[in-house]
Amino acid sequence: MSSARLQGLGLLLVTAAAWGFNWPVMKLLMQEWPPYFFRVLAGGGAILLLLTIALAQRDALLPRPDQWGRLVVAAILNVTSWSGVAPLSLFWLDASEAAIIAYTMPVWATILAWPFLGERPTWRRLAGLVLGLGGVTLLMAGQLVSVPAAVLAEKLPGVAAILGTALMFASGTVFTKRFPVQMPPVPMVAWQLGIGMLPVVAVALAFERLDLSRVGIIGWGCLAYVAVIAQCLAYLAWFQALKRLPASTAAIGSLLVPVIGVFSSGLVLDEPLGLRQMAALAMTLGGVALASRG
Repeated sequence: MSSARLQGLGLLLVTAAAWGFNWPVMKLLMQEWPPYFFRVLAGGGAILLLLTIALAQRDALLPRPDQWGRLVVAAILNVTSWSGVAPLSLFWLDASEAAIIAYTMPVWATILAWPFLGERPTWRRLAGLVLGLGGVTLLMAGQLVSVPAAVLAEKLPGVAAILGTALMFASGTVFTKRFPVQMPPVPMVAWQLGIGMLPVVAVALAFERLDLSRVGIIGWGCLAYVAVIAQCLAYLAWFQALKRLPASTAAIGSLLVPVIGVFSSGLVLDEPLGLRQMAALAMTLGGVALASRG
C-alpha cells in the first residue's frame, strides 16, 4: 500500500474517532446549551484557533477570486449539513440512532462518485460497502426491533433531518474531490466553517435564547471538544484524507463513525452496548479494511 494511502487512512481514522465521539457530546450539550447557539460559539472558537494557526504559519488568508464559488458550495454541503441540519434530528432520535442513519452517506457518495468522478466501484469497494453497511444495519435493526410503531412514526422528522444531512455531506465529499478549493488547508477550513455557520447564526438569533447560567462544567467541556476536536482537527484531517484517497474509499471509511458513536454513546450515555454492537464493529472494520485495498 502506498505511503499516501496509508497517510490517508490514518487521517480518516482521526476524523472517524473525532466525529464518532461527537454524537454523545451533542446529546449531552443539548441538556445545557441551545443547540444552535452552541454551534455558533463552537464554530467561532474553532475559526479563531484556525486563523491563529494560519497566521503563525504565514498562510495566505484569502482565497483567489475564482475560488469563492467553490468555497461557498463546499461550506454549505460540508458544514451547514452537520451544524444546521443534523442537530434537528436529536430532538426526535437517540444519539446512536442519528449516528447510524447519518452514515448511509457512503452509499450516496459511492453512487455519485461514479458519474461525477469516474470512480467505477471495484468489487473490493462494493464488497466493503456491503459488509460495512451490514454492520450499520445490524445496529439499526437492534434499535428498531424494540420500538413500537407509534414511536417509530414520531421519529420520522428526525430521520428526515439526518438523511438530509447524509445526502448533503455525500454531495460535499464528491464536490470537494471534483472541485478542490485552491488555498492552504487551515484557512480553507476556517472559511468553510465561517460561511457554513451563517444559516446557523440566523436560526440561533431567530429562535433561541442563550442563558449561560444553565451551563456547567460538562457543558463547557462539550464546547471545547466540539470547537477543537470535532471541528478544527476533524475537518483538517478529513480534507487531507480526501486528497490522498478516492472519494468512495473515504466515504466507506467514514462508516467507522456510527460504530464509534454507538460505543461512545453506550459508555457516556449508558445507551445499549453488547454483543450486537461488537459484531457490528467487526463487520464495519472488515468492510473498511476490504474497501481500502480496492
